[in-house]
Amino acid sequence: MNHNRTPFMPIVAALLGLGLFSIMDGVMKAASILAGAYAAMFWRGLAGSAMMLPLWLRRGNGWPPRATMRVHVLRGIVAVSMATLFFYGIVRTPLAEGIALSFIAPLIALYLAGIMLGEKIQSAAVGGSVLALLGVAVIGWGKFDGPSDPEAVKGLIAILVSAILYAWNLVLQRQQAQIAGPEEVAFFQSLVGFLFLGVGAWWLAPWPSATAWGLIVISAALSTGSLMLLSWAYSRAEAQVLVPLEYTAFIWAAIVGWIAFAEPVTLPTLGGVVLIVAGCLYATWRNPDPPRPEMPN
Repeated sequence: MNHNRTPFMPIVAALLGLGLFSIMDGVMKAASILAGAYAAMFWRGLAGSAMMLPLWLRRGNGWPPRATMRVHVLRGIVAVSMATLFFYGIVRTPLAEGIALSFIAPLIALYLAGIMLGEKIQSAAVGGSVLALLGVAVIGWGKFDGPSDPEAVKGLIAILVSAILYAWNLVLQRQQAQIAGPEEVAFFQSLVGFLFLGVGAWWLAPWPSATAWGLIVISAALSTGSLMLLSWAYSRAEAQVLVPLEYTAFIWAAIVGWIAFAEPVTLPTLGGVVLIVAGCLYATWRNPDPPRPEMPN
């Protein structure tokens, strides 16, 4: 079997999962404007846990072993911290800009995957990520050329910190997907996030309005669906194959931001998207190696 061939179905699943995540970002931006980022994330954790509990129980695998639970807890805390900071940021900046800034994460994650997972980083993955990062620089040049208000600066800092956590989250996602099924991953990520944010919920997460609740429930459904798709993909392909696909989220974010929040898409934005897509295609390309001889059983 040729192990270096680009895995088609995991890539399709990852792209679909990223699309759902980007739509969810738009829904969560609206919910965070109404209820606050912390409250929206806390109550989404409750909604997501309730949705995924029957699916997890249906699998009948029982409570995970201690080593697996450590990964669930660690990723749940990292992911909910990352997401809360990100939604705090995109309330103060356009959605597409927030996604563009977060694109430093996949580049960091490629190297973390080599250090933490022992994956050999291919030159195509590195080169494609650098090309995509140039696209982000073009977008940043067009979007942030000029003075910013204090709230926008806060949003920028929150998104950059979130991006660092996101890089760690991507590597943990690969580890988690190798030891647990998609339903288990989605359930425990929602549950751990809900419990972790519960520490400050009394002060920071008042009961949302009916409109906010509707958005939170929709967001939870999109998030859990995306988590299962990405977990399935990461259990079948290396992080360095799938991580560069994160850049395609910008295309979805630009569309959602334009439709839902009237956020314009400028020429520098479009130029950056071209570089990002080109980088993704280059990074995920694999030249097949000569067939390996069969080993005796």
